[in-house]
Amino acid sequence: PGQDMRKHVIMTLLDTEQSYVESLRTLMQGYMKPLKQPENSLLCDPSLVDEIFDQIPELLEHHEQFLEQIHDCVQNWHEKQKVGDLLVQSFSKDVLVNIYSAYIDNFLNAKDAVRIAKEARPAFMKFLEQSMRENKEKQALSDLMIKPVQRIPRYELLVKDLLKHTPEDHPDHPFLIDAQRNIKQVAERINKGMKSAEEVERNARIVQEIESHIEGMEDLQAPLRRFLRQEMVVEVKAVGGKKDRSFFLFTDLLVCTTLKRKSGSLRRSSMSLYTAASVIDTASKYKLLWKLPLEDVDIIKGASQATNRESIQKSICRLDEDLSTLGQVSKLSETLSFPHQSLDDVIKDLMAAIHRELAEKQSLSFSMAFPPNKVELSTTKADGTESFIFEFPNPDARLSFEQAFEDAKKKLASSKNCLDPEFLKAIPIMKTRSGMQFSCASPSHGSPESSHEVWVCNSDGYVGQVCLLSIRKEPTVEACIAVCSARILCIASVPGLKRAYSCFFPPSPRRGRERAEPVGSPSSEPMPAQPEDTGPQPCLHISISGSSLELSEPVDGGNRELVPFDSDDTDDESSPSPSGTLQSQASHSTISSSFGNEEIPSCKEATAETTSSEEEQEPGFMPITGTYGQNRHGESPTDGRALRRSSRGSFTRGSLEDLLSLDPEAHQSSMWLGTEDGCIHVYQSSDNIRNRKNSMKMQHAAAVMCILYLDNQVFVSLANGELVAYQREAGRFWDPQNSKSLSLGSPGSPITKMVAVAGKLWCGCQNRVIVLNTATLAQEHALQVGQDGGRSVTCMVSAGTGVWVALQSSAQVRLYHATSYEQLAEADITPPVHKMLAGSDAIIRQHKAACLRITALLVCKDLLWIGTSAGVVLTLAVSAKAAPALVGLSQGHTGHVRFLTAIELPDGFDVLFPLP
Repeated sequence: PGQDMRKHVIMTLLDTEQSYVESLRTLMQGYMKPLKQPENSLLCDPSLVDEIFDQIPELLEHHEQFLEQIHDCVQNWHEKQKVGDLLVQSFSKDVLVNIYSAYIDNFLNAKDAVRIAKEARPAFMKFLEQSMRENKEKQALSDLMIKPVQRIPRYELLVKDLLKHTPEDHPDHPFLIDAQRNIKQVAERINKGMKSAEEVERNARIVQEIESHIEGMEDLQAPLRRFLRQEMVVEVKAVGGKKDRSFFLFTDLLVCTTLKRKSGSLRRSSMSLYTAASVIDTASKYKLLWKLPLEDVDIIKGASQATNRESIQKSICRLDEDLSTLGQVSKLSETLSFPHQSLDDVIKDLMAAIHRELAEKQSLSFSMAFPPNKVELSTTKADGTESFIFEFPNPDARLSFEQAFEDAKKKLASSKNCLDPEFLKAIPIMKTRSGMQFSCASPSHGSPESSHEVWVCNSDGYVGQVCLLSIRKEPTVEACIAVCSARILCIASVPGLKRAYSCFFPPSPRRGRERAEPVGSPSSEPMPAQPEDTGPQPCLHISISGSSLELSEPVDGGNRELVPFDSDDTDDESSPSPSGTLQSQASHSTISSSFGNEEIPSCKEATAETTSSEEEQEPGFMPITGTYGQNRHGESPTDGRALRRSSRGSFTRGSLEDLLSLDPEAHQSSMWLGTEDGCIHVYQSSDNIRNRKNSMKMQHAAAVMCILYLDNQVFVSLANGELVAYQREAGRFWDPQNSKSLSLGSPGSPITKMVAVAGKLWCGCQNRVIVLNTATLAQEHALQVGQDGGRSVTCMVSAGTGVWVALQSSAQVRLYHATSYEQLAEADITPPVHKMLAGSDAIIRQHKAACLRITALLVCKDLLWIGTSAGVVLTLAVSAKAAPALVGLSQGHTGHVRFLTAIELPDGFDVLFPLP
C-alpha cells in the first residue's frame, strides 16, 4: 500500500506539473508572443510587454526540463524508484531561486503594467478577452500570472505527502529530506521577497503619489525613503499673521507646504496601485515651501525655548534704548544752525527701521507664550539658523508629531553611524582612450612619499593603464601611465623584507634617481657607507604581519582610519580625455598618453639607462619556460650572469650570488601587475612606473588570473590551471628563476581567486575552494561552494574566523568557518538591491534585476562591502551578534562595481576637504 501511495503522490506531482507548464506555455504562446508581433505593437507598448512577462520564458524552460524528468521517472517506475534526487537537483540551483525571486519582485510591477495597458488602449482589453476564450483553460491573464507565486508551496505539500509514505530505509528517503529542506528554503525566500516587494512597492508608490500632489516638488523618491505621516498645522509668523501649512514627515526628510489657493493643473501619477488617499488628505492642493533633511531640523524644547524668549526680550530692551538715543539725537540736531536735512532724513529712516524691528520682536515675544499645542522648529542652513513656530490642532497632535519626529531622527542617526559610511568624493579619472574600463586597484606600501597612493588599473583590451591616485591631502589623480599592450587583470602590493628597524634619510631631490640608503641596521650584512651627515633623521618603523604591511610612527602614531574606494565600469565614450601629454613627477621624464613615447634625458644618461619599451626585448625580461617545477638554479639568460634593472633604471652585471647578496632593494616593497597576455610587471615605486622602468618582467604561458603575497612568497595563478610560487631569501630581491609550481586546475577551470586565511592559502577553483599549506603546497582540505559546478569562485575575502565567498553570476554570498570549513551563513543581495532600485525607471530596474550578481567583496572596519552588477554597494556588519542585515549605500554607480579597496588615511588627513 505504501508503494501504491508513493506512486499516487508522484502521479499527482506529474499532473500538477503538466498543468503548471501548460499555464506557462499559455502565457508565452497565447499572450507574450502575439503581443511581441510587429502588427500588434499598437495593442500594448513593447516596454510594458517585457515588464508583464518578465522571467516567464526562463520559468518555462526550467519546468519543461523538470516535467520531462518526472515523466521519465513515472514511465520507469519500480519499487525502489527515486524522485527526491530530481527535486534536490532542481531546487538547489541558484539560478532557479534567482528566477523566482526576480519574478516575485516584479510581480506588482507586472500587474500594474497590465492595468496601465488596459487604461491606455481599449484594444488591449479586447485582446485579453479573446485570448482567454481561446486558451484551453479559459483562464484570464491575471489568473495565469499568479501561478508561479502559488507553485512553490504546492511542492512543499507534495514532498511532505511523499515522505509520509516513504520508509526510512528506502533509498529515496534521504533525498526527500534534502529536497524538503531545499524547497522550504526557496519558499521562505520567495515569501519573504513577496512581502518585502509589496512593502517596498507600496512605499515607493505612496511617495510617488505624494510628489504628484505637491506643486513644485521634484526628486522626492529616493532609495529607502518612506512616508511616515502628514500633519495639518498653522505657522505663526511675526509679521503677516497665521498661515495654513502642511507637514509631510518622511524617514529622512521634513517637507513643509502651503495650500495652493489658485486653480491650476497638477501632475498626476499614472501608477496608482497604492494611492496616497489612505495616508494624506488628497482633497487639498499643496505647494512646496521647503524641504529639509531631518539632520538639519531640531525641535526647541524647555530651556532652549526659555533662552530664546529671553534673548528676544533683551533685543526688545536694546531696541527701546536705541529709540530713546535716536530721540535725543533728533532733539540735538534741531539746535544746529547749519542746514541738516540729510541728517534728519537718516535719523527718520533709522527710527522707522527700528520701529519695524521692534514690532516684529514684540509680536514674536507675544506668540512665544507657547500653549501646549505649539512647537518651535530650528533649522540649520548655509546662511545661518532659522526658527519657525507652528500651531497644532490640539496638544495630542503636537505630542504625537514630536514623538514620530524624534523616533525618525534616532533611527536615521543609528543607521548612519553603524551601517552607512560617509561618502567623501567621486574621483573622475580621465580616459586616454575610448572604451577604457577599470579592472583592479591596490594601495601602495612603498616609501613615505608613495605610502598614501592607490594604483588604479584600467584597460580597453589593447592598452593597460595605471592611474596613480594620491590621498596625502585629498584624493587627487597625479598621473595616468600606459604600462603594457594588454588588459591588466590583477595587481598586488608586495612588502619588502622585514628589518629590525629601518631609518631612511629623506629622499634626494632627484625623486627616485638616487635611492635613499638604510642606516643603523643591526644586521651582520655589509652595509654601504653612510653619508657624513649623521644628524637626527625621521624614522619609519615597518613591521610585516601575515600578508599585510603595517606602518607606524616611532612614538605614538595614533589611530589610523581606513577609507574604502570603489569603482564602476562606466565607459561613456564622451568622457573627457587629456589633451597633450601627462607630466610625471620624475624630473627628467615626460610621458604621453600613448605608451612607449618618452623623452631621452641626455645622450650620457641614455648610455647608462635603456628606455623600457614594449617593442624591444629588454634585459630585465625573464621568460619562464612552459615546463614548471622547482627552478632554483636554472640557467640565467647571459651565461651565468643576471641582468636586472635597479630602482635607478640602470643595469648591473655580476654573478647572481654577488648581485643578490648585497641587494638593498630586497627591503623595498613592490607592486606586481598581472596581464591577460601572461606577463607580470614588477615596479618598486611610483617613480619607477612614472619613468616606465619596471624592476622585473616575467612572461608566462597563460594569462595571469590573480597574485597574492603570503609567507615571504608571491603566489601567481595562471589561466592554464598552474599555480606558481616565487620565493626569496634573506637579503635578496625576488628572483624569477627561484620558483616552484603546482597544477591545481585546468585551462577550462583555473584558480580564479586566492586569499590568505589563518596562515593557509585558499584557492577558488570552479565551485571548490582548495586549502593549501604555503610551505609544502600540499592540499590540506577542499570544500564545495554551492551545487552548480558551472560557476566558479569569483570573490573571496577573509574576516576574522570566517571567509566570505561568492560564485560567478550569483546573487548570494556565503560565510564559511576558517578552520572547521562549515558553512555559517548565507546572504542574498537581491532584496536590498531591489529596494535601492525601487525609485528608478521600470526598464532600468528590470534590466539590472535580470542579471544581478556580486562583482566585488571587501572587509574593512568590521563591515563586509559588497559591489554588485547593478552598481549598488551594500554593507553587512560582520561583527554583529544578531543576524546582520544588508544595507545599501545611498551612493552608487551606473555600471558594475569593478573593485573595492581600502587605504590608510595619512595623519592629519582632513575629511572635510573641499568637495566639488
